[in-house]
Amino acid sequence: MPLTYIDIFAGAGGLSEGFLKNGYVPVAHVEMKAEACLTLKTRTCYYYLKNNGQIKEYNRYLRQEISREELYQLVPKELLDTVIQETMSAEGMESLFKRIDRLMQQQKVKKIDVLVGGPPCQAYSLVGRARSDSGMEGDPRNYLYQLYADVLEKYRPKMFVFENVLGLLSAKDGEYLRQMQERFRLAGYDVDYRILTASDYGVLQNRKRVILIGKQKDVDNVFVYPEIEKVGIEYEKYKVKDIFSDLCFLIPGEEKNVYKASATEYLKKTGIRTDEDVLTWHVSRPIQERDRKIYKHVISAWNEEVPRRLKYTDLPEELCTHNNRTAFLDRFKVVANDLHTSQTMVAHISKDGHYFIHPDIEQARSITVREAARIQSFPDNYYFEGGRTAAFLQIGNAVPPLMAAAIAKELKKQLEETKE
Repeated sequence: MPLTYIDIFAGAGGLSEGFLKNGYVPVAHVEMKAEACLTLKTRTCYYYLKNNGQIKEYNRYLRQEISREELYQLVPKELLDTVIQETMSAEGMESLFKRIDRLMQQQKVKKIDVLVGGPPCQAYSLVGRARSDSGMEGDPRNYLYQLYADVLEKYRPKMFVFENVLGLLSAKDGEYLRQMQERFRLAGYDVDYRILTASDYGVLQNRKRVILIGKQKDVDNVFVYPEIEKVGIEYEKYKVKDIFSDLCFLIPGEEKNVYKASATEYLKKTGIRTDEDVLTWHVSRPIQERDRKIYKHVISAWNEEVPRRLKYTDLPEELCTHNNRTAFLDRFKVVANDLHTSQTMVAHISKDGHYFIHPDIEQARSITVREAARIQSFPDNYYFEGGRTAAFLQIGNAVPPLMAAAIAKELKKQLEETKE
């Protein structure tokens, strides 16, 4: 029997993707945002059609030859029903449990192996606290881990994965983290955490996240945090340019969903691009002419013999329209072609692309949805539903699938050893 999991606070499914790649079967995805739920359903269609030799039907959808409704009709309804749109709350848990119970009955699943998920991070993030007059203290999102613990107590999975931002370590001087760990222990789990860096798992991004892993308490065995296998030194040769180089030249506001070149070695090795993929979401957002001039200054500074990051106050005065000249001085930043990793992808990219400027001065634009998805290690066949803003938000909030896959692989080893 394959291993099973439930994904809560699922977002667009980055964490889930890693578990799917390792052969786990999802019993339920729980997510509050409508666009992300549609993305999860479309990804469910991808796996079903691919596994049943009908990937051409999925690609017809990506080419806009059939509608989303027609795509969903090709897939059993009970699979699409595993995606539950729900804003998790204490009042709604009983109803949610009933829906998950029904899914388990339909799938003839008696036991959940793993619970995965990461509550919205704004209440813990350093930026969120900096922008809040109260430092996010009292924000109800600080306590969403209580609902996570409720799910643990209800379904008693053998292990769990809880993901969040580095700010969790310092929020309220670490008190939230201590409360969280204690709550999970009360639920019957040994728990520990590590800071994982996405680039250690093949992601060309300097993204660090707190990953708590828990396991059912066992009086006979001391819990040891799993050693998540890192990629080898052969990955050190890859640069950010390996993400961009096969995609077409664009000016701001332009869209070209065709590949201009063969996949790079990096894209092939990681499976981000395959021979059967249909390119989508290579569309750049329109920008004001003033911003485009700023982009060119920022790119030019990085392209100097000694590359430098331009601060906002370094720009020509006629281009500086913000009154705030003391904070967020790095608000314009190029995604450097020649580095091994990009800066951390964040949800703010849904509002503007100033922090993610494409490295080509001739294009002088922010990165596209597809380029952002690749930085996060989403495969090209991963389609994000909703408009451009919704797609960027889903990507910025996601767990990189390659990192998720490394976690899922190690947990699978431990779970299968337990079965034996």
